[in-house]
Amino acid sequence: MDSNETRIKIAVQKSGRLTDHSMDLLVRCGLRYSRGRDQLICYGENMPIDVLLVRDDDIPGLVQEDVCDLGIVGGNIIEESRLNIEETSKTEIFKKLVSLDYGHCRLSFGIPDGDDFLGSESLEGKRIATSYPAIVKAYLKENEINASVIQFSGAVEIAPSLGRADIICDLVSSGATMKAHNLYEAKTILESTATLIQTPSILVDSKTDWINRLLQRIKGVLQAKESKYIMLHAPRDALQEIRRLLPGSEAPTIIPLEGRQDKVAVHAVCRENVFWGTLEDLKDAGASSMLVLPVEKMLA
Repeated sequence: MDSNETRIKIAVQKSGRLTDHSMDLLVRCGLRYSRGRDQLICYGENMPIDVLLVRDDDIPGLVQEDVCDLGIVGGNIIEESRLNIEETSKTEIFKKLVSLDYGHCRLSFGIPDGDDFLGSESLEGKRIATSYPAIVKAYLKENEINASVIQFSGAVEIAPSLGRADIICDLVSSGATMKAHNLYEAKTILESTATLIQTPSILVDSKTDWINRLLQRIKGVLQAKESKYIMLHAPRDALQEIRRLLPGSEAPTIIPLEGRQDKVAVHAVCRENVFWGTLEDLKDAGASSMLVLPVEKMLA
């Protein structure tokens, strides 16, 4: 069993839109873990990695202060924390390692239905309710807009109907929540996705080696997510066109077919999704016996 000093601690949102995706990502990277009932720590059984389940807005601070070595958190939380940390401290903040392909959302201004939005100047003199005051204040300052920022810890969308604010600035995924509260999305000021961050502290070599290995596996999982393995038969004289049609493919493998001189088998990893339209175009080019398979793991 590894000592506590050499085990990597990863902070993950304990409950929310990133939780299941984050734990699934770690499992796809090979982590097997045990977790007791009501425990907020998942202990890695086959890797020196433990997962701490915490509030998402606590993750940047835990990583920046070296309580945790790594953290998975939304870009919106990262930017809000970065602005607050830089305002109060000159110490180095956490490092961004890689953006992950989930948790996509955006921070946008919401305007009451019936009110016009003619651009950033429409924010002048307004009361803006938000859970991200540092980001909104930075945007207003950058655009030389005078407006009041009112911090809301939750249910930001009800602020205008309560008379607490004129407009809001909140996270948007589908936009359904804003519409349900008679608001419309007017302007996006931040695009956000789940991101892996690392402590700025110098780590022992054993931790660094495992973090590099984990990072390589994460990149492999992300590559494999949209990649497909495609097999088909093709006339030799159509190979150039078929190679052009294979989405995101590098050099495919060409295999002679037994007893055929005019046809070959083509195997290729496509790093982009293979749609029905792609298969139809390949068929028109002469391809046949096409088979598309998901890619579970990929290591470059």
